[in-house]
Amino acid sequence: MTDSHRGAAHPDPAIGVIGGSGLYQMDGLTDVRWRRVRTPFGDPSDEYCEGRLGARRVVFLPRHGRGHRLMPTELPFRANIWGLKFLGVEWVVSISAVGSLKEEIRPLDLVVPDQFFDATKRRVGSFFGEGIVAHVGMADPVCPDLAGVLEKAARETAATVHRGGTYVCIEGPQFSTKAESRIYRSWGVDVIGMTNVPEAKLAREAELCYATLALATDYDVWHDTHETVSVEAVVQNLMKNVETAKEVLRRVIPTVGPPRACGCPDLLKNAVITAPGAFPLATRRRLDLLLSKYFPPADLAKRPAAKRGGRRG
Repeated sequence: MTDSHRGAAHPDPAIGVIGGSGLYQMDGLTDVRWRRVRTPFGDPSDEYCEGRLGARRVVFLPRHGRGHRLMPTELPFRANIWGLKFLGVEWVVSISAVGSLKEEIRPLDLVVPDQFFDATKRRVGSFFGEGIVAHVGMADPVCPDLAGVLEKAARETAATVHRGGTYVCIEGPQFSTKAESRIYRSWGVDVIGMTNVPEAKLAREAELCYATLALATDYDVWHDTHETVSVEAVVQNLMKNVETAKEVLRRVIPTVGPPRACGCPDLLKNAVITAPGAFPLATRRRLDLLLSKYFPPADLAKRPAAKRGGRRG
């Protein structure tokens, strides 16, 4: 099924799950259908799997596509988050494989980080631009309410769980050099991955509650007594972690639901700095899914398209 990007608020808000490496499908869903969504930012990583887990509507997206076809840098982050928003998702649980940069975070441990450090180089990190400017706060990039129930569900499994900490996101697809790994450790960050930025930034711009369940697979390349990270080692631990992640999802999804008492639903309220009268028509239309809540679209059809002029400082 193909949907256009002119969506409306869904009467049955969903919890979205972004599946990382090794998690390409959701188990236990009923009434399943795969939906293709067209967005103003291109095609998402794959079709969205929409279904139900008990009374809750769930929308699942395999981040790298089924078959793991997309590298971290190639991920269409804006399209992925836009599609979730379009389908009525209000909460996003991001499942992500990570390397550990702390001795106490062992392979197979779970981490619910509360901070991100952006060490990427070639990614577009905002829906805004081209005439409409918005500055969304990122001091606390994770929804505390969603992170809290995610931690609780994780602790109900047999895994060791760490709440809080910083996820440093690198460009990839290569793993770190030893020099890089040691520098990241000197910064005090906890885990390292390649996919949660700009995903977390875009989720905030879309006013979604966002939290990460990070699955530690290795000690990156800094640890003197453990083997250097390799694809073989990562995949071996990844498969074990994925089963744990599925159990966490089965436990957390029934506990998430309206109303949202956090500040996430109103993140754009005072973030748009451009005067509405200066909005370029094409940009305003492209961002309607985000902006119509604050800037009614009733007059869009009446406004002439803005003429392109010279550059201004």
